[in-house]
Amino acid sequence: MNESTATPKNIVLIGFMGCGKTTVGRELQQRLGYPLVDMDQVIEERTGKSIPAIFAEAGEAAFREMETSLLKEITAQAGSERRIISTGGGIVGSEENRTLLKQLGYVVWLCAPIEVILERTSKNRNRPLLQTEDPAAKIQLLMDQRYPLYEEVAHLKLDTSGLDFSELATGILECARYFFTKQV
Repeated sequence: MNESTATPKNIVLIGFMGCGKTTVGRELQQRLGYPLVDMDQVIEERTGKSIPAIFAEAGEAAFREMETSLLKEITAQAGSERRIISTGGGIVGSEENRTLLKQLGYVVWLCAPIEVILERTSKNRNRPLLQTEDPAAKIQLLMDQRYPLYEEVAHLKLDTSGLDFSELATGILECARYFFTKQV
């Protein structure tokens, strides 16, 4: 069996906070019946703490280590069942994580303009990286850092600002079918 036929048929959602990874993941889960693994939610359940509490108590580096550990675990199980995997926005910061993401299956980068992200995240206190005097500047800085990293691992890039989640899921499924057909 060559490497391309061994590609797991997971759909992996990456992108900046507020771009709709969890919501699109739920829509895909409903359509496909695949389990949804929301990595932030799994980390919160395992630690018994919210993401902001983890950041406050252990720091961002400790949270990123938890993400990598969970991603390794998911990758090790990749052949056992097909899944929808919703990642945290900063998961692409690690080269090891980018390698693992590409091994998991079809990687979809959900994106949106800064104004849309700011609007979607402005009232949410569960965004520790945006608890700053100038959230728009912080978003711009993080997007500038992450944009080439998302681009490196993504098979598909979709702007979530102009489509509803049903339309996004339809587009992802059509592109994923083509991708997986070409892998055989």
